[in-house]
Amino acid sequence: MHRNKQEPASLFARRFGTNDHLLIVRSPGRVNIIGEHTDYNEGFVMPAAIDKAAYLAISLREDDEIHLVANDLNETFSTTVTDLRPVGDVNWPNYIIGSAAQFLKRGVRLPGFNAVLTSDVPIGAGLSSSAAVECATVFALNELLQTGLDRITMVHMAQKAEHEFAGVMCGIMDQFASMMGKKDHVIRLDCRSLEYEYKPFNLGDIKVLLLNTNVKHSLASSEYNTRRRECETAVGWVREHVQGVNSLRNVTTAMLDQYVLPKDPLVDRRARFVVEEIERLLAACGDLTKGDFAALGRKMFATHDGLSKMYGVSCRELDWLVDQVRDNEAVIGARMMGGGFGGCTINLIREEAIGPLLEKLRPAYEAAMGLPLTGYITTIENGTDILFQA
Repeated sequence: MHRNKQEPASLFARRFGTNDHLLIVRSPGRVNIIGEHTDYNEGFVMPAAIDKAAYLAISLREDDEIHLVANDLNETFSTTVTDLRPVGDVNWPNYIIGSAAQFLKRGVRLPGFNAVLTSDVPIGAGLSSSAAVECATVFALNELLQTGLDRITMVHMAQKAEHEFAGVMCGIMDQFASMMGKKDHVIRLDCRSLEYEYKPFNLGDIKVLLLNTNVKHSLASSEYNTRRRECETAVGWVREHVQGVNSLRNVTTAMLDQYVLPKDPLVDRRARFVVEEIERLLAACGDLTKGDFAALGRKMFATHDGLSKMYGVSCRELDWLVDQVRDNEAVIGARMMGGGFGGCTINLIREEAIGPLLEKLRPAYEAAMGLPLTGYITTIENGTDILFQA
């Protein structure tokens, strides 16, 4: 569903009145084809921006007051520029005010502003709804304040907002994909150097189907930070013996065998998944170049098995959904996507098989898990852009 400019504009007018200097920015969610939990280990990822997006209608004020509306949640929040600090009890304002705070940190004079947020990126589905909001805010304020920042700088600012205000030490992938996406292309992103290249993702009759478990286990953010620490522990143990090792990007399985496995099999398992996943992604780039989607699909299943059994970030709902499509000839590849413990599986599936698959899976999933199953067919779209400027 593509929102036209009328909807965010009319929502803004309803709350704040019409405005001669209204800006509406669209910033998409993302999928990641392969390369999970590699971003904060300085590895590679393969994300793409999708057709689900956050829309921010915003205009500057004459004073230093900030008034925010989350239309879909029917919630409002107000603060001032001089009092920008993380909010404890609700999360969504942190994405906006955390992004605004990055301009102050750069010495930019920031006036107050009014903003209305509306989004069709499902929350908690692993599609980076928060990064979409952060990128929308940074992009919009850059435009309104005419600070002339380039997109890569804005990606970093959006990531800092997540770190400093939302308290999630995310890697760079989500904000990068949201800001830098290109229609019908995936991004091969080196998370260490931020070198990137666009790879055509022309699937023909194969579609990207997201199956939402509609579950978000409370483990997600705490376990995410635990996994980061486990990876850092492995790097530290290797670095005691091997010079120049700063992240799992530099680590080989032979190093793990020698320096990590004897010390702690669990830490070894976590680190080994990441090392193998980096190798898998680089091989998957070759599959894409050759148009060998069957090989890419096999790697996606292997990634899921690693995330579930080695990295320990899956859950029974995600495992169930992947197992259900494993022997389906119309499904080229499937895996859990995102931080884990809920959210979506991403499936590459032949278009004609989507209807029959959903018809079969929905009642079976509900019977097995007591939850509804939601399916989204997504297309690969451009990154953050201006929808309307008065």
